[in-house]
Amino acid sequence: MLNLFPAMTPVNLKSLSEQLNLSIATVSRALRDSHEVSEATKVRVRALASALHYEPNAYASSLRRNISKTIGVVIPKVANHFFALAINGIEEAARQSGYHVLIYLTHDDYEREMSIVQHLKGGRVDGLLMSVASGTQDFAHLRSLKDANIPIVFFDRVCAEIETAKVTTNDYESGYQATEHLIQAGCRTIAHLLISNNLSIGQFRHQGYLDALTANDQAPDPDLVMSGVMDNEQNVALIRELLLRRPDIDGIFASVERLAISAYRVCHELQRRIPEDVKIIGFSNLEAAALLDPPLSTITQPAYDIGREAAKILLRAVEKKKAVLSTQSVVLESTLFARQSTGS
Repeated sequence: MLNLFPAMTPVNLKSLSEQLNLSIATVSRALRDSHEVSEATKVRVRALASALHYEPNAYASSLRRNISKTIGVVIPKVANHFFALAINGIEEAARQSGYHVLIYLTHDDYEREMSIVQHLKGGRVDGLLMSVASGTQDFAHLRSLKDANIPIVFFDRVCAEIETAKVTTNDYESGYQATEHLIQAGCRTIAHLLISNNLSIGQFRHQGYLDALTANDQAPDPDLVMSGVMDNEQNVALIRELLLRRPDIDGIFASVERLAISAYRVCHELQRRIPEDVKIIGFSNLEAAALLDPPLSTITQPAYDIGREAAKILLRAVEKKKAVLSTQSVVLESTLFARQSTGS
């Protein structure tokens, strides 16, 4: 008669094999319903496993199948409401599929991004979701992920050079819409506070700005375009210099929320009234946008949906062991919320 183990004794493949006088490999194959094991042996193994409440070690099983049940997420920053919402969407999709999420921050630094990518190439994750750092100009490190057969899906800040799925919003149309909103509010000298021009989202938003001006018989002026930096105090200094140099500016389109907040600071400092003297609109997912003084008009991205959709595309590829294709890319719609900063 088999001697069952005390209730507190861990039950594993080794203890099952000892009780059944079978090899560990045979027990493992029987539990996996392998054709290499007879039906009689499978019945014996399953009966004992059930009696002892055996639970397979999912982590060890994943290692044997060369998967970690973990996906990596590389983002520029976490102190940003857009990325916080995107992470929530990613984690929801991952949880539903039984995956864990590892989050890495580049702090918008190219060198740090390269180091993280090198770390992840060691097989620590089954796939990668990524929003590129604004300082990234060379994408060789990202191409090396493809060479290492690590599936990657870009979201929001994407690398156009890599053939894979990308989940974004309609940045060109949103840039156009934001600029036209200022024009319809009466603005005739509109500044564009630009995110890094290395990134496609910055390029698309800027092109929307330029085309909206042209379509409304306003000549684009390079002197009205300011490229932001990572440091908020430097951004304040740059915007202050711009508004002092061009006191005729009566509208500001900020491509990212930190530049919109910096523009508020400078306008208050220079006693430029919002919206009477300067109207401001910016990309932002800040819930506090409606609580600013005055409330900020925003282009708001569906951040949660972006994260969830990107994760779903990646996880389908990982589970099916298939490549992620650029044809799986998704473009979601952003929404303009007109508030008092544009006189609405």
